[in-house]
Amino acid sequence: MSHLAFLPARRTVLAASLALASAAFSGHALAADPIKIGLVTALSGQSALAGEAITRGLTIAIDEINAKGGLLGGRKLELVRRDDEANPAKGVVAARELIFREKVAVVFGGLDTPVSMAIVPLMNQEKVPFMGPWAAGTGITKNGAEPNFAFRVSAVDEIVDIGMLDYAQKNFKTAKPGLILVNNPWGESNERGLKAAMQAKGVTPVGVEKFEANDVDMVPQLTRLKAAGADTLFMVGNVGPSAQVVKSLDRMGWKVPIVSHWGPAGGRFTELAGPNAKDVHFVQTYSFFGKQSPVGERVIAALKAKYPAIKGPEDITPAVGVANAYDGMHLAALAIAAAGSTQGDAVRQGFYKIGKYEGLIKTYEQPFKAGVHDAVGPSDYVWAQFIDNRIVPVSY
Repeated sequence: MSHLAFLPARRTVLAASLALASAAFSGHALAADPIKIGLVTALSGQSALAGEAITRGLTIAIDEINAKGGLLGGRKLELVRRDDEANPAKGVVAARELIFREKVAVVFGGLDTPVSMAIVPLMNQEKVPFMGPWAAGTGITKNGAEPNFAFRVSAVDEIVDIGMLDYAQKNFKTAKPGLILVNNPWGESNERGLKAAMQAKGVTPVGVEKFEANDVDMVPQLTRLKAAGADTLFMVGNVGPSAQVVKSLDRMGWKVPIVSHWGPAGGRFTELAGPNAKDVHFVQTYSFFGKQSPVGERVIAALKAKYPAIKGPEDITPAVGVANAYDGMHLAALAIAAAGSTQGDAVRQGFYKIGKYEGLIKTYEQPFKAGVHDAVGPSDYVWAQFIDNRIVPVSY
């Protein structure tokens, strides 16, 4: 038989070998591709400080994960950020860009409940997991979707609202609360939650007043609450309008206890509100002051090393942005590892497979399961106030 007869067979073997080599090479390249983590948050404006805190928490966690070899056989994590400017429409555009152009595995939603409420339906539609490290609107995770891709490591309005009433009654003997709330979905979420908490304790608010996010004078609303006999104000609003409430109270000469959601912690509150900023007591999920767990000590050391401006706990502000994002990133990484993939629905189910994780805020034990997409509960909150421009825990 002529040696020419072997040529087709040789070609076939050679082609197969090349195909295998090509597949092996492309598989190696694929394994080395980074896993992108998206962040949509306010990176400019009055709440930029909070957006930066979330960024820092994510970055420290990502550095730790990458230092241990990354995920899924050596793939490093990479953070991709977008500024939503606290605008729901811009938040949706940013989320779409992260999903479709950047192909992120998880989107971390940032600060504002209206922005997160706008993004979450897109996440459920496109089957990409969403992790909330700040916005507290109850409907973000309790959104009615099945399957539900929204998870959170943060405060939850309906739980915070119970805590606000409890704190006010214990510390200020509150009997006639007045509500002053931002006129948006976050304010509405807390109005429902506060009224439910009060009804459960037989308390009736003397009035409910609303303000717009850009209002600079709340004297008319506060005058009505004062006339109605309010002995405590429950406040829900971000940095700017919350500061205007304090300044309006100053103009009126009305000294009344203020128990607030955590909006004042998100930026330049003391600068904008003036000396009476210290009179506002607000909720937090974590404090870097006081004795820290080994995880807390490690995070503080990492923050000091990476960000030279951080000299101590007083410079880690707002602490909740750092802490919630740090734990949220580690939990998302555990979900990706459990999934063995970055495929959206597999990662969603991976969240349910997380067992025990020793985090910064607490040690989590099966933090997520069907119907429970919030990892932080009422016993995990601390109360704080501004002392010398520092967020310091209040003795409870």
